[in-house]
Amino acid sequence: MSKINTVLGPISPEQLGVTAMHEHIGFGLPGCDLDPQWWTPRHQMLEVTIEKLSRFREHGGQTMVDCTGIGTGRDIPYWQVISRATGVNIVACTGFVAGDSALPYFRNKSIEYLADLFYHEITVGVEGTNVKAGAVKVGVSRGGLSELDERIYRAAARAARATGVPILTHLSVEADRQMDLFEMEGLSLDRVVIGHSDMGMGADIERDYRIAERGAYVGYDTVGYDTEKGTPEQPAPYWSRPREERLDHVMTFFEKGYEKRAIISADANCWPLGWKSVNHSVNELFEVFIPDLKEHGLDDRIIELLLVETPAKLLTMQDPQPNLVKAAKQAVTQG
Repeated sequence: MSKINTVLGPISPEQLGVTAMHEHIGFGLPGCDLDPQWWTPRHQMLEVTIEKLSRFREHGGQTMVDCTGIGTGRDIPYWQVISRATGVNIVACTGFVAGDSALPYFRNKSIEYLADLFYHEITVGVEGTNVKAGAVKVGVSRGGLSELDERIYRAAARAARATGVPILTHLSVEADRQMDLFEMEGLSLDRVVIGHSDMGMGADIERDYRIAERGAYVGYDTVGYDTEKGTPEQPAPYWSRPREERLDHVMTFFEKGYEKRAIISADANCWPLGWKSVNHSVNELFEVFIPDLKEHGLDDRIIELLLVETPAKLLTMQDPQPNLVKAAKQAVTQG
């Protein structure tokens, strides 16, 4: 039976609905959520998060993929409370945001060890729970793909092949090498989103065309990080860009006929852990970005494709390959 793993159990593709493919309930680097400078009573975090996701639900949003990886704020019991309170399906990820944010414990682990870890979280459960991850998160370290990043990418590809879940990446830096690594492990690129391709840092429309031509998906998923929002007290983050510039970039991609090879999302934190953010919410998809797209001529059919059809295609677990399932089960810890 076709299914998508969520924090409240598996659902059918028909239950997925309007989906934001790259979001965060709370993300921060390892340990920052314990820093007294940033500590906030959980009830306040919960109140703000429920307000934002209730608004998301009012806009018609039904599902969000939380791309917070291992050790950077993932909190399954907390997410279950939020999902029940708001009615929003939450898909959890295994994997790491990038090698440079992985806990030191994991940094010398082999591809086999990491693949087995990801496989376990997809098929058995995350962090001692019976909640199964529905996607794998990987990413590029500051400065470019590191040797650890490449191990993580190859492990993610093995786990994705063995379970049928998709892979979502952090950063489109060295996109061609990212795709090469997945293909080295035999993963079809139609199970991959190369994320943050709309960031001001390193934006490259020709690269986006290559991603689409090779069969992967382009993640236009930092919507709302606009330079115009910055203030002297809270500057816009370095990955921001002017709102119109992002819009022109995305529309150019669609006008080339690649609308079937993209997803849109906001990469917003309901409550940032340990860092200050400009005002930003998943709801900017509905309140700003989609109206902008429509004003520039994108019709409702394409919006439905971006928010419903393509996410359902990606998140629905594909038939695993039995030989890879066996290999993943037999993987042993190295070091």
